Amino acid sequence: MELQTPLTPRTQRTLRKLQSAHNLGAATKITSSSSTLLTQQKLRDSHSRDISPTRRQALNRSPRRHRANSDASGNANLPNLRTASSTTSLHAKRVALSRTPSAADALSLDRLIREGPPGDDVSSALATMRFKVLGQGIKSDIDGMSSSRIYIWLILLDAPVLSTDEYLKLVHRGASPAYAKIRNDTFRTLTTDPLFRRRVSEASLIRLLNAVAWMLHDGKEERRPSSSRQSLPASNSTSPSRGEVSQAFTSSPGARTRARALTLTTEGSDSNTSEPGTYVQGMNVLAAPFLYAARSEAEAFVAFHQLLTKECPGYIRGAMVGVHRGLRLVDKVLGIVDTKLSLYLTSKGLSAEIYAFPSVLTLCACTPPLPEVLRLWDFLFAYGPHLNILCIVAQLIMMRNELLGSLSPNKLLRSFPTLHADQIKAHALAIIKMIPNDVYEEIVNHAL
Repeated sequence: MELQTPLTPRTQRTLRKLQSAHNLGAATKITSSSSTLLTQQKLRDSHSRDISPTRRQALNRSPRRHRANSDASGNANLPNLRTASSTTSLHAKRVALSRTPSAADALSLDRLIREGPPGDDVSSALATMRFKVLGQGIKSDIDGMSSSRIYIWLILLDAPVLSTDEYLKLVHRGASPAYAKIRNDTFRTLTTDPLFRRRVSEASLIRLLNAVAWMLHDGKEERRPSSSRQSLPASNSTSPSRGEVSQAFTSSPGARTRARALTLTTEGSDSNTSEPGTYVQGMNVLAAPFLYAARSEAEAFVAFHQLLTKECPGYIRGAMVGVHRGLRLVDKVLGIVDTKLSLYLTSKGLSAEIYAFPSVLTLCACTPPLPEVLRLWDFLFAYGPHLNILCIVAQLIMMRNELLGSLSPNKLLRSFPTLHADQIKAHALAIIKMIPNDVYEEIVNHAL
């Protein structure tokens, strides 16, 4: 039997280029020779690892991505933790700083993921995982990279298992109705962050956002009455659909001058406020940390889609109603915990609508450095993304002296200081004790 020549890095780059988002809008097909090479690569990857189909599906690895090659052994128990995470969610409760000890306490986070909950006690294992994330954090290097972070996120987000092939089907459908708007945003995503630019390509970000846009579009089509549905081809067209209505969000001059490497408008969102849109500007920044932390695009896709549809659907619904509710809550919480600072900012005409829009929409991902964003997200996913409202207020309190001492605090608020996740978490936990239950309930539900 003739042996196949191993693929060279150049060949692999060629395959990735052929599958890149830059070909989503093209009418040409991938040549048969390229398809053959791709098939050979997938078969060789399948035979080279002694992994069962069930476990391979649970790991959600893409064989084309170099950063998806490492094998997180023993993660067959991952779906078991995911299945029950929604039933024990703490999103409707305050952060629990004390709890009943369990057998899972003796295991590290890595062992807990690899071996599963001791005695099949999923509820206690999830509580232990959250507590360890809060107290110890997730081990990572100086660049924020961790071999277990994406799996912990998937569990905490209660993300379903998705095979890589299902993600590739969405990619191969071509350009979504939101493709042109996606391409207009992706090139300016975290442009000043060298870690992100070195690790994540624009093509990867385009593929992810386009696949999510297809999923959201399909969900909208399924909810529509059959008589009003319009068939859209799995098209090569890069133009938005005719029925897609653009609504421009008129921001204040202060908000427009804030350079955050994203456009803060609701252009491209749907006029029906009860339905989620397929893409809103700013989703590119919200997707960036998932691609940075994940080992494959498929993992990043399922985590990002779960966040949008289950945790923060209000952020992409209509005119971003959830984001605007969050902004009002930033003002309300600041007025409760620091009345003096709140009144001073109000006297200068500064409301959260002006300075906090990107921080609410992106869960603070718009503020560098990226490794600190990942550590902050560990906390948010453990106890609920709604806590981002308190994290924004915490950042304002950390800037308190500078803001009160400035005659033009709007200049300071155009760009928040670099993130310090541990300090922000400490302030957020203190704020929780200061706000009444009814306000906390509003915070919990604002993004739904």
